[in-house]
Amino acid sequence: MSIDAAAGSKIGAGHLIARRLRACGIDTMFTLSGGHLFSIYDGCRTEGIRLIDTRHEQTAAFAAEGWSKVTRVPGVAALTAGPGVTNGMSAMAAAQQNHSPLLILGGRAPAARWGQGSLQEIDHVPFVAPLARFASTAQSADAVGGLIDDALLAAAGVGGAPTGVAFVDFPMDHVFSEAHDSSAPGALAEVPPPAPADGAALDVAAGLLAGAQRPVIMAGTNVWWGRAEEALLSLAQTLRIPVLMNGMARGTVPADHELAFSRARSKALKEADVALVIGVPMDFRLGFGGVFGEQTQLVVADRVAPQRPHPRPVAAELYGDLTATLTALAGQRPTEHEGWIADLRAVEAAGRAAEEAELTDDRSPLHPMRVYAELKPLLDRDAIVVIDAGDFGSYAGRVIDSYVPGAWLDSGPFGCLGSGPGYALAAKLARPDRQVVLLQGDGAFGFSGMEWDTLVRHDVAVVSVVGNNGVWALEKHPMELLYGYSVVADLRPETRYDKVVAALGGHGELVSTPAELRPALQRAFESGLPAVVNTLTDPAVAYPRRSNLA
Repeated sequence: MSIDAAAGSKIGAGHLIARRLRACGIDTMFTLSGGHLFSIYDGCRTEGIRLIDTRHEQTAAFAAEGWSKVTRVPGVAALTAGPGVTNGMSAMAAAQQNHSPLLILGGRAPAARWGQGSLQEIDHVPFVAPLARFASTAQSADAVGGLIDDALLAAAGVGGAPTGVAFVDFPMDHVFSEAHDSSAPGALAEVPPPAPADGAALDVAAGLLAGAQRPVIMAGTNVWWGRAEEALLSLAQTLRIPVLMNGMARGTVPADHELAFSRARSKALKEADVALVIGVPMDFRLGFGGVFGEQTQLVVADRVAPQRPHPRPVAAELYGDLTATLTALAGQRPTEHEGWIADLRAVEAAGRAAEEAELTDDRSPLHPMRVYAELKPLLDRDAIVVIDAGDFGSYAGRVIDSYVPGAWLDSGPFGCLGSGPGYALAAKLARPDRQVVLLQGDGAFGFSGMEWDTLVRHDVAVVSVVGNNGVWALEKHPMELLYGYSVVADLRPETRYDKVVAALGGHGELVSTPAELRPALQRAFESGLPAVVNTLTDPAVAYPRRSNLA
């Protein structure tokens, strides 16, 4: 079909797409089989790009995002025309809000027949564009190579923009034609360094930190995207500043480090005189800025300026190269903060001690905290933990500690259930020598349970713990509190998700008592198979929280 580029000037357009991806170091693509994509598959096979097929396009797109989260290389998914693309839109929206570099390649009905009613004919770009930093349709076979390069640059945030989603679709007649191959270097081969933060703002921030008596650092996912995890740890250690972390920043300061805190979060943020907010937006997770004290001076550092104004005044804004910013802030004389650190450590210790009763709770069905008490000793220090749950996931966020950055994969602020199997699939493929543990609610299992077939087919030994309480706990308990009753908040009790997984070729076990749990978990890890430990948990237990509707 095509002429080898070394011998001639043309190559199959699908092959050219794969070649441009491979030039940027991309060696894995997630997909669900579709005829519009055959020429791209053919190119991937020639270029040595591994194809991983899923049972739903949503999972293919979530897996691509999971790949980017673990590797910090743009994840790539190919989705067939029409419903293939629309099925992937929840994952695109999640990636947009997570700032995950993600490239979606779409099939598209033939340009020569456009408007005549071809199979799965729809214009994707208008409804994908609000979720993407780049969205375009190839207008010819020769355009495909340049569009791949442009899309990768956009996804990677080259030029001072945030990382995010890029989308390109390819009319079937173009992508099955031949195109000129420029044989140019990969688009990401020579990415310019990010611009530095404003020097005057750096001076203001340094002055505030120098005079602070009760400083605190609140770090989030963009620390990971900015590759600033080492600089943040160095800053905290040099200036002796307590650190709180969420998202993929968890583990930047290991949980057992003297400057890492989680249970003392409320006191630390409310009583801090200076808070350095790094790579995390002041959204609902930070109470729209309300978690900080009224007198707290805020210094915001991030890769780029936010699109919306901050919900409260900020003393200094540092946008640009995060590593350079944090390194500059660390270059001053440390101030005495040991009393402040000791006060927070006392609160942290008291908070952990107060959890002991729940961690040792002997009830059956199990308390979610007891589930995690049995799981924690089995986790490696660098285990990648994937969260796909509401209430059950909240307990995990509270008690599962992180010791390395980039190893906590939750759905982020978009809160989309069903992301877990895709994230876990990608994480284990990208890091085959590390434990990958998926923590799912029974509600979340229903979104993507057939992906255990995907995990089995590709021999991806993920271990999942399902918290099976038979209810939508995140909705049932607040609704009962508001109205005295709940509707559409119940699932079938004690559903055998373990048997579903076993029928698909994995390892499945049911656990109904605390004594059964740790042996079942050990067998799951030792099985060498994709495994589910289906754990019956108490539907009456609810994670304490404010309304999730704010």
